[in-house]
Amino acid sequence: MNLDSLIEIINRKLIESQNRPLSSTEVLILRGIWEYQTYNKIAEYGGYSAGYLTNVVAPELCQRLSNLVGQRVTKKNCRMLLEAYVASQTASDLKTQKSQFKALSGEIAQDFSHRYPNGAVPLDSAIYVERTLIEEQVYAEISKPGALVRIKAPKEMGKTSLMLRTLEYGENLGYCTVSLNLEQTDQAILSDLNRFLRWLCANISSQLHLEPKLDNYWDEDIGSKVSCSLYIRNYLLENINAPLVLALDEVNQIFEYPQIAKDFLPLLRSWYEEAKRLPIWQKLRLIIVHSTEIYVPLQIQQSPFNVGLPIQLTSFNLEQVQQLAQQYGIDWTDGDEPRQLMEMVGGHPALVNIALYHLNRGEINLPQLLETAHTSTGVYFHHLQRHWVSLQQQAELAIALTTVLNSTQPTQLEPIIAYKLSSMGLIKLDNNQATPSCRLYQQYFQSKLL
Repeated sequence: MNLDSLIEIINRKLIESQNRPLSSTEVLILRGIWEYQTYNKIAEYGGYSAGYLTNVVAPELCQRLSNLVGQRVTKKNCRMLLEAYVASQTASDLKTQKSQFKALSGEIAQDFSHRYPNGAVPLDSAIYVERTLIEEQVYAEISKPGALVRIKAPKEMGKTSLMLRTLEYGENLGYCTVSLNLEQTDQAILSDLNRFLRWLCANISSQLHLEPKLDNYWDEDIGSKVSCSLYIRNYLLENINAPLVLALDEVNQIFEYPQIAKDFLPLLRSWYEEAKRLPIWQKLRLIIVHSTEIYVPLQIQQSPFNVGLPIQLTSFNLEQVQQLAQQYGIDWTDGDEPRQLMEMVGGHPALVNIALYHLNRGEINLPQLLETAHTSTGVYFHHLQRHWVSLQQQAELAIALTTVLNSTQPTQLEPIIAYKLSSMGLIKLDNNQATPSCRLYQQYFQSKLL
């Protein structure tokens, strides 16, 4: 968030708590703190004596801010605490606005329910289940300087939907936001580190509406990784006046290119570590979204997958299925119907959505849906067919899945195979032991593979 917006919110909160707003001298001190200036430098710029600012204005300002945010504010932690406080207040305001919107849009929800559920849930959709604790945790984290958030879950579990809402939250804080999906990257680019890093920098520049100036910073003598870091630090971050939230979706795509992954993933880690010593890197907030565990060997101190805030999305529970049914206009308050559906699909968000979409349309009832779920006439046929095509193209995955389906006990699989099947959502892993993720997949793939 830029400082002017932050000061505006701080003043509003001070007035709401029956305190006077910030004086021009106090604003001068805050601007100096934001620019990492000493009190002597701030005093020189504003025409005050250093002693007056240090001994009179600054202590009173810190005390007033401490009373407002509920924590002891000092010159050293002022920026971090104020940004976190304003972020929490903004989150609270947004939550209130969303509740008001839902209350006013009950009739509109019926129209939204007729959109076939496919891919990420749009920001304007009334069909979305909030994972409140997770969302608040992610929102709070990206408000911190130099933050890194890792969102992991199998495909179609809601990772991108959460990412989109986090970016929207960042935009409401006044942050710059950039979203890149690595599945959209050409194979030729992913096969060459230099081309990939230039692709990354060019796309970030484009989304920030900055003219790409890669050749001004790229130097083959220092290498593409250093060139990329200099470009982001000295050009992109220096030319924006707010933090940058950079979201990288489907990062597991890069796992298929080990030579690129071994250089790029440690580079992400290095940017996170640089924020601990260089203030400019604190403007960068990273979101890494991936479907599987990393299976590219990395030294522990180079991996971005053991730092930052880890977020693991899981299947919907009974209450969340009931909540989603209500958003579709279906009353499942007694709990029997959602339990039956969960026995079939295991609370898988995409599969639950598909069922509720068809039930909402009145074209099938729940017993019929469950009876035909695994067949070619069922509501899941296209979803299942898509997985079947993938398995036919990757024989080693089909063989491994057959082993899991045939076993009455959890099965140990080769790690890479296990991660790929898990990323597809076909198996559940518990201590590297695989079981079918739901009865629907068990029934369908047994008939196909056996």
